[in-house]
Amino acid sequence: MDADPRIDHTKPHSARVWNYLLGGSDNFPADREAGDGLLRMFPDFAQVAGLQREFLRRAVTYLVAEAGIRQFLDLGSGLPTADNTHEVAQRLAPECRVVYVDNDPLVLPHARALLSGTPEGATDYIEADVRDVDAVLGQAAATLDLSRPVGLMMLSIIGQVPGTGPATDLVRRYVAALAPGSHLALSDGVNVNPALVEAVSAYNARAAFPYTLRTPGQLAGLFDGLDLVPPGVVSTPLWRPPPGQDPPPAVNAVCGLARKP
Repeated sequence: MDADPRIDHTKPHSARVWNYLLGGSDNFPADREAGDGLLRMFPDFAQVAGLQREFLRRAVTYLVAEAGIRQFLDLGSGLPTADNTHEVAQRLAPECRVVYVDNDPLVLPHARALLSGTPEGATDYIEADVRDVDAVLGQAAATLDLSRPVGLMMLSIIGQVPGTGPATDLVRRYVAALAPGSHLALSDGVNVNPALVEAVSAYNARAAFPYTLRTPGQLAGLFDGLDLVPPGVVSTPLWRPPPGQDPPPAVNAVCGLARKP
């Protein structure tokens, strides 16, 4: 593991807890303890993590194969795991260009080692706070042509932003800076299950960065002004499940994909 002095080994960090829940090994005892605590209080938490990863695959596939998107800005990318955004996109169109953004110093060395893309395309990583919109977009412009459509990935990141106003403002600032024809893919947990709310509250008491659950309506409101791709904002496994496959039951997370007019 990295010896970067900025990394606090004693407090769980969402990127590393998520990595643990997805079966990864890039985490510390505090992250594993936090993940186990979430699972004890809400056993379906790992399933939610896995289903959100499947949404990433389906959303990126749609964006490349059906919407013609060839550029992606992935905010709060977390630690690399199987089928990252660039891997899904470049399998379909090797010329795709992808920029990842995260502020966990542990992510950086792994990103440099693992996020190597195709020769035809480009893959870059920015270590920055996604709330610093101007800095992120300024650095992303070195790899992406922001005058052309971009797929903006905001998966499990809005929960890191406390308050409805700041979350809405963050989404709108990014969307406003992107060209017409860009798409927003967003997913996050919702507060409809008391057991999940209690589990997240217990996690927040120890976490370096607390997580905010919102109502489905609040998350749906983040797509205001955009054209939602059917089926709209739905429970994560219900967004365009594979043909002929029965989707899992609805989970305590919603997602959506929408186009900027």
